[in-house]
Amino acid sequence: MKGYSVSRRALLKAGTGVAAASLLGLKSVSAQEKSIRVFWWGSQERADRTNRAVDAYKKANAGIDAKTEFAGWSDYWPRLATRVAGRNAPDLIQMDYRYMFEYARRGAIVPLDQYLGNALKIEDFGKANLESCSVDGKLFGINLGVNSSCAVYDMSAWEQAGVEPMTFGTNWDEFASKCAAFAKGNKRRRFYATMDASGHEPAFELWLVQNGKVLYTEDGKLGFDEKDAGNWFKYWADLRKAGGCVPADVQALDKSTLDTTMLTLGHAATVFPHSNQFVGLQQLNKAKLDITAFPVTKGGKPGQYLKPSQMWSIASDSKLPEVAAKLANFTVAEPEGTKILGVERGVPASSAVREQLAPDLDDVSKKVVDYIGKLGPYTAKLPPSPPKGAGEVFTVLERVSQEVGFGTSPEEGGKKFVTEAQTILKRG
Repeated sequence: MKGYSVSRRALLKAGTGVAAASLLGLKSVSAQEKSIRVFWWGSQERADRTNRAVDAYKKANAGIDAKTEFAGWSDYWPRLATRVAGRNAPDLIQMDYRYMFEYARRGAIVPLDQYLGNALKIEDFGKANLESCSVDGKLFGINLGVNSSCAVYDMSAWEQAGVEPMTFGTNWDEFASKCAAFAKGNKRRRFYATMDASGHEPAFELWLVQNGKVLYTEDGKLGFDEKDAGNWFKYWADLRKAGGCVPADVQALDKSTLDTTMLTLGHAATVFPHSNQFVGLQQLNKAKLDITAFPVTKGGKPGQYLKPSQMWSIASDSKLPEVAAKLANFTVAEPEGTKILGVERGVPASSAVREQLAPDLDDVSKKVVDYIGKLGPYTAKLPPSPPKGAGEVFTVLERVSQEVGFGTSPEEGGKKFVTEAQTILKRG
């Protein structure tokens, strides 16, 4: 967390100044009245970039202060929920598409339409990008970048194993064969071709879409059944048996942070993050990484989709919502701020910003931009918004996938996951 401390002398001095101003009949504004709080999830790389951007904004806007804090994905949402419930929410909140609908409909974040064209100059984001950050026709998020799910792999590890890594158009059966071949050619101890993605919701959702199903229907129900879930768990169980993916005890080390991925921990040559995380992953890994699309079904039906990587939202009880909106605008639309953030949160939604960034992008960032450009033929439409309780369902998927990894049958796992997920959604 980034903040500051104030000495007793400074407080006394400030008090003297306020008293003097009162005697002169001048209106005094306290530092607290001009201070906002900013909260996001992500890696240290993201934190460094965000803090530099916030510092640049403060330097250009005298009298404005911003305290910053970040957490890993798993810790972020419980902390945010607690603070919102306690009416102590940060002013500027990093929001995910999964949770935006729930927070908006609960009244925890405010519509931003009133700031368009003023504090928020994001008209060139385009209709699709604005709609992807909207709930019930109102704008509740400021798109920080466009991204999609992806596969990231260690190029030299696959080469050393004597196997060509997957690429655009590789199907699931071919990927399994490649992973089994990797196991035979690999010489490194407790090192595997891929992470176990059976508990990874973006991978499961993509696989469902490729097979004509969805994770959630428009009315907030499950869009798949026990057999679908069982087949998914079986795919990864077979891959584990063939030595193609990490065993359950190793996958359990992944805590949904970039520094605990199987790639970063040195247990797998392939992981399935989001494209905006490629920059942070390369920062954490000495090996040269590359990025490609998920496997496809044999018919090549697309399952990936483009979405806001993250958004900025403003808490409904913020006392300085316009200040928060201006800071958000600085990071997504103004050259000084966007240059600092780069593409670590995704490819900028603004075409003007993309053009401004292009000449200065390093090779790693260029790979992300190129990936999004190549992904077009492999993308489907944005799925229905996740219903209330979706976050809890994700946790159940992780847990049940681990149980299957430790010996529960895929069929039993599929039945258990669907039963618990349906109970959660009914309660929600």
